[in-house]
Amino acid sequence: MDHSQSYSQVQVSGLKQTELESRALVRTAGALNYLKEHWEEQQGELSEVLEKNRKLWAILASAMKEEDCPQPLEIKRNILSLAVFVFQRTVDILANPEPKKLDVLININMNLAKGLSGDGVENK
Repeated sequence: MDHSQSYSQVQVSGLKQTELESRALVRTAGALNYLKEHWEEQQGELSEVLEKNRKLWAILASAMKEEDCPQPLEIKRNILSLAVFVFQRTVDILANPEPKKLDVLININMNLAKGLSGDGVENK
């Protein structure tokens, strides 16, 4: 492992779970956006990028089902509903690929990341 990798791991280990989730959502939204903006050259990466997003949402949905999940019931339900929508949209995009269909996934990821990072909300 080189020094930059070990630094990144230390940097990540010091973050709260919500900050890690927020960063993962932003990173995945960025990959989706890059794919959308470079559709002609990058379309071959569609299934891989969508799979990474789907896995992230599967992790988020799974976390909402954990007994020790600190989120209020309404938030849990909303995230689970969003996860189902993301999974359905992913199937739709794979069946009928169009770059504009990625917009909703990008927006969902960015909005949830914003909420997790506490933009406009006091973090404790």
